[in-house]
Amino acid sequence: MALKKLGNKNKLVEVQQILGPHFDLQSVKIDLPELQGTTQDVSKEKCRQAAEIVKGPVITEDTSLGFNALNGLPGPYIKWFLEGVGHTGLNKMLDGFEDRSAFALCTFALSKGPGTEPILFEGRTDGSIVQARGPTHFGWDPVFLPDGFDTTYAEMDKDIKNTISHRGRALAKLREYLEKEENN
Repeated sequence: MALKKLGNKNKLVEVQQILGPHFDLQSVKIDLPELQGTTQDVSKEKCRQAAEIVKGPVITEDTSLGFNALNGLPGPYIKWFLEGVGHTGLNKMLDGFEDRSAFALCTFALSKGPGTEPILFEGRTDGSIVQARGPTHFGWDPVFLPDGFDTTYAEMDKDIKNTISHRGRALAKLREYLEKEENN
């Protein structure tokens, strides 16, 4: 199946690694308005708009990083928080809290084309926020330590990360759906 994927190149490579070669993905740069709301509402609306623009099937992705001590903030606004305060600032946000637990949430939305209702696929990984460790070129990966591991996302072998990550879990659901659709 041919799909267009919005977003950055690092994510596209990771998505292709997880979905495998059976799915033809193209990255398309589209400027969409920054929406506010729940991750699910934002994902659906962004996907609807993208399908209208590309005039075909599309998947979009939204990622959140929520700190439990802050009732889920920064959540879907993590990109802006990270740009504003960096890895050190994300850690400082939790200074004064004993609870450094966090969750990573990834929501993929699939539209089969203009006028179709997007379908959501979500994955979640629980963990904690730590001082930055590992390469710093992929968002907040250096500060997220998944539960049950002693390495941050940034320090992990890519195959392990792709299996246990919020993105990997969401994409496993998307892949299963696409394979069923293809076999029908």
